[in-house]
Amino acid sequence: MASRIRLVRFFGGFVCGVTVSTGACIAAVKLYMPEHRPEEHVHEKVSAAQRLIELYGLPLTGAETRSYTNHILSYDQTRRTPKWVAEHLSNEKLLGKNQWQRHFISRISSHRIMKIIQASGTDIYFLLPRLEMYCRELTERFSDVWVISGPLTLPQVYQDGKKMVSYQLIGKDDVAVPTHLYKVILVRKDPSAEPLALGAFIVPNAPISFEHHLKEYQVSLTDLQRMSGLTFFPKIEKAEGLKNLCLVDSCELMDFKRFTLYITSRKVVSAKTLAKLEKMMSDLEEAGITPDNYLAKLYHEKKQELLKKESPQNQVG
Repeated sequence: MASRIRLVRFFGGFVCGVTVSTGACIAAVKLYMPEHRPEEHVHEKVSAAQRLIELYGLPLTGAETRSYTNHILSYDQTRRTPKWVAEHLSNEKLLGKNQWQRHFISRISSHRIMKIIQASGTDIYFLLPRLEMYCRELTERFSDVWVISGPLTLPQVYQDGKKMVSYQLIGKDDVAVPTHLYKVILVRKDPSAEPLALGAFIVPNAPISFEHHLKEYQVSLTDLQRMSGLTFFPKIEKAEGLKNLCLVDSCELMDFKRFTLYITSRKVVSAKTLAKLEKMMSDLEEAGITPDNYLAKLYHEKKQELLKKESPQNQVG
């Protein structure tokens, strides 16, 4: 507004200075003076223009929020992947389920992301499955755990110093395989208390050995929000007051032995033939890992089931 007044004064003074008559001076000032328009009139014109632009609708992104039984997500139509998946975990939700069921549930809510992340290679060498299980283990120490997961496609720096973004496409629908996956974890001790701690992590979509620790992939919430273009937990008024999850908790993931037992347990439950079942246990023995009581029980029950299924009297023809 001030700049507009200065502009009018400049042109008014200049024109009046070289104009002979007062009438001509007034006419010149009117020429450069903006026409007075009531705010209501301007607003009506803008609204009318907006209505005309939106007459046949604006483009739809397909990223609207979709709610499911155990999770909520926003879908990216272009890359055929979720932009984010949000879930709430508590010990009560997992209570009463056996060990394998709890671990299986740990993968349901973000199964689409998991399938994409594991587009190549075996998941035992990926840090993500262990991170998923860590989120579930947090319910043993905190009453409420909120988890938001999603894919990231981050640039790579090449030898010439240029940054480029590239990613693999898989399947007939050209599903984009992200270069990284992020996870934001928020916890609180008591339902009546404020959130206690938060941890943000960015994990590469690549084989990661068990020598690496989760803390190596921890990032600030500000950095993650900048890279993802998202704002996480916007209803928390003072996010900076939250404690660091890795200081409140250990952020320690399963070691190789424990995780291998988990993977084998999952495979045993889904074994379709006796030969495959025995191969799983043989591989475990070759790795130098002794089955724990839980896995031994699973193996015995599954073996009896498959023996009965493959017995001659149950064979057709």
